[in-house]
Amino acid sequence: MLTRRHCLALGAAALAAPAWSAATPRLLAAWQCEPQDNAEAARYQIGLLAAQADALVVARALDVPTRAHGLLAEAGGTVLAVARRPGDWLLRWKPGDAEPQIAWIEPDRAFNGHVIASRDGQRLYTTETDLETGAGLVGVRDAATLEKQEEWPTHGMDPHELLLDADGSLLVANGGIPTLPETGRLKIGLERMDASLVRLDTQGGTVLGQWRLADPRLSLRHIAWGGRDGRLLGIALQAEHSDAAAKQAAPLLALFDGKTLRTAAAPQPLAGYGGDITWANGGFAVSTPKVDGFARWGADGRWQGFTALAEACALAAEPGRLWAGGREEALVADAATVAARPVPALRLDNHWLRLG
Repeated sequence: MLTRRHCLALGAAALAAPAWSAATPRLLAAWQCEPQDNAEAARYQIGLLAAQADALVVARALDVPTRAHGLLAEAGGTVLAVARRPGDWLLRWKPGDAEPQIAWIEPDRAFNGHVIASRDGQRLYTTETDLETGAGLVGVRDAATLEKQEEWPTHGMDPHELLLDADGSLLVANGGIPTLPETGRLKIGLERMDASLVRLDTQGGTVLGQWRLADPRLSLRHIAWGGRDGRLLGIALQAEHSDAAAKQAAPLLALFDGKTLRTAAAPQPLAGYGGDITWANGGFAVSTPKVDGFARWGADGRWQGFTALAEACALAAEPGRLWAGGREEALVADAATVAARPVPALRLDNHWLRLG
C-alpha cells in the first residue's frame, strides 16, 4: 500500500524524472495514496505512468484536491481531470508543470465525474447535478477558461459519462440513481430509479432521443464506441437490485446500435458491478473489480471470456492491445497473449488513458 510518505517521494521523483522516449508507452491515470494512520487524510494524485519493459513507473504526478475520476487528453500535451461525483473541481494540467488551471463549480451544482471536448475544441461538456432538485445537467464550458457558459438538462438523474456521436450530437448516460446533497454518494429511493441513454443536439441541448432498458434497476454508467465502423455504443452497467441473487446475476453490458438498447448476457455471475469499458481486440471489455477481472463480449453481444486481475478497473485501448490496471499489476493483452507488468505501490482509480 502506498503511504503518504511514499506518495511524496514518488511525486518528488516524478518532477525530477527525465524526458521519456516517444517510444515508451504512457498512461494518464489517477490514483490514491493511503494515509499512514487514522489521523491523516487520504491523498490523491493524477499523473503519467511510463510502461517500461518490466514495470510501470511514475513519470509525472500532481496532487489534486479530492479523488479524481474522468480524464481527457488534449492537443498540445495538456490533460483535463474532473472530481469524482459529487465533485467540485475541474482542472487542466500540463505534465511537468507545478501549477494547474482549476475551476470550482457553483455551490448549488456538483460535477458527476466526466468531461469531453466539442469537435472544434472550443467548448467542454461536463456532466453535473442540480443539488436542489437532483436534476441532471450538461455544463457547457469555455475550453480556454473552463468557465460555464450555459447548461442543458439531461432529462434524467445522475448523468455520468458522455460522448460525441459521429453526427455531432451528444450521448449521455443517465445513471438514474436518486441522491440528496446532504447525503452525498448515499443511494436513496432506488425504487425511483430512472436510468436512460439520451441524445442531445449540441446547438442548444434539444432532446433528439431517449432510450431505457426493460430492467429499471440497471444503472447506465460508462460508455465507449466500438464495432467495425465505430458506431456501436457499449455501456457498462451497475445493478442496484434489492435482491442479492438478482444483483449477482445482473448483466454488465448494454449495446446501442443507434435505434435499439439491449443487454448482453454472461455465463457467469459478475457481482452486478461494471467498472470501466473500452473497445479492444475486436470486442468490448468491461472491468469487474468486485470479482477481480474483466469480461469480454463481441460486437454481437456474444460472450468471449473472462480474464482474472485483482481489483481490475482502469481499461485503455490502442490498436491491437488492451491495457488493464489492477491492484498490484497491469495486464497488456493482444488477441493471442496476455503479459503482466507490476505497477507502483499505489491504488489505481477507475480510469486511465493510453497516450500516443
